[in-house]
Amino acid sequence: MVQALLRNVLTNPAVLAGWAALVAVTLAIVVYDLRTNNAEIAPLMQFVWVLSVLYAGPLGLGLYAYAGRTQISQDSLWRRAGRSVAHCFSGCGLGEVVGIVLAAGILRLSTLGVAVTTFIFAYTAGFALTVGPLMQEGVGFTEAVMDALYSETPSITVMEVAAIGTDIWVAGEAHITEPLFWAGLVFSLSIGLVVAYPVNAFLVHRGVKDGMQNPAAMAG
Repeated sequence: MVQALLRNVLTNPAVLAGWAALVAVTLAIVVYDLRTNNAEIAPLMQFVWVLSVLYAGPLGLGLYAYAGRTQISQDSLWRRAGRSVAHCFSGCGLGEVVGIVLAAGILRLSTLGVAVTTFIFAYTAGFALTVGPLMQEGVGFTEAVMDALYSETPSITVMEVAAIGTDIWVAGEAHITEPLFWAGLVFSLSIGLVVAYPVNAFLVHRGVKDGMQNPAAMAG
């Protein structure tokens, strides 16, 4: 019953149109704010926030306002976790979109094949988004890989199990030409973000992740 109700909501034309408009508005807001008020933020994190809002609309914008702007009054565990989960979300989300479209939309693999293929793409993208910047900072390849394995694997795994599982449950039988295929993908991305947020808070608290740099320290 819950599954049927959710599918009806996600395929409602009014809901789809409203969501598209909301994402367009929130994306315009974050791009404008980054350029006008927060240009000091590192280019990588600007990219992270744009992708986060593109995937999750107002949820991504709210996280940016809470944790990502240079104007935040003081940093905290949950703000550091917010930047950490957004960083993970941006890379994994990109990999998940590519993986789902390829495995379920084009190749029409089995459920297991879709899950495995999508996870590999998501993990690889999230992993690369950590290893790349570390190497740019002068960290050796081996050290960067080991650091990424240690710090990112728990977050990526929880995020993708939640997101891929939700997508298969909601839209596992949908074809790439059907609205449910895309609506289910968008919905599952947000579920992954929400579920992985407290996991990142725990990892930051334990010192496994650093939570990304405080944006307030970059101002002026």
